[in-house]
Amino acid sequence: MIHLRRPATLHIQDGVWVPPAATLDEIDKRWDSMCASNPACFDGELLHVLGAQRNGCGGANVHLIPCSYRFFAVQTDAFDIGVRSLGAKGITKFDGKYLWGKRSDSVLNYQLVWELAPAGCVEPTVKPATTIELELQEETGLELARPPKEIALIQDPIARTWELIYELQVKSSDLSGNHEYTELCWRESGDVPTERSPITNDVLTLLDV
Repeated sequence: MIHLRRPATLHIQDGVWVPPAATLDEIDKRWDSMCASNPACFDGELLHVLGAQRNGCGGANVHLIPCSYRFFAVQTDAFDIGVRSLGAKGITKFDGKYLWGKRSDSVLNYQLVWELAPAGCVEPTVKPATTIELELQEETGLELARPPKEIALIQDPIARTWELIYELQVKSSDLSGNHEYTELCWRESGDVPTERSPITNDVLTLLDV
């Protein structure tokens, strides 16, 4: 984990990342199978993390290149082509309570377990802080009371992502969900769901308790 006193600096390379030619047929086969079993699947662009380091100024340098989502989505432990997506996660707080979401069975990773909500993938044309604000609105119906505060960068080796973590203060506790979560709820800091994603244990250390 890299604690941040200021936002990370993103260095996005020109061009797009493509996997070795020898893997393309297998990628297409796996992607077609995923789309057949989950009609919600669609291809788009994400940012593949080439590397991340502390910068000595209270921040971090993150080196990235645009990449097709399907190259990331088809990976498994047995078929890992090295794509590591940049994501954004929120620690959403209102009136001393934190927002939790139980992930649906249609998401790519950590199905039917709890996490601090919201979360989402960062696209090449959208700033991470904007991403987390949009995810907050789309996944929970909440509005920010002030701009997001970027506080950490965490690697998730299981989901094959790097996650920028944001503190989010919202205007109200009124919730409206979407397909990403089957349940949304507010909990005290000591009231933590048992079935939660592994990276959530790291995020919990950042709670202002």
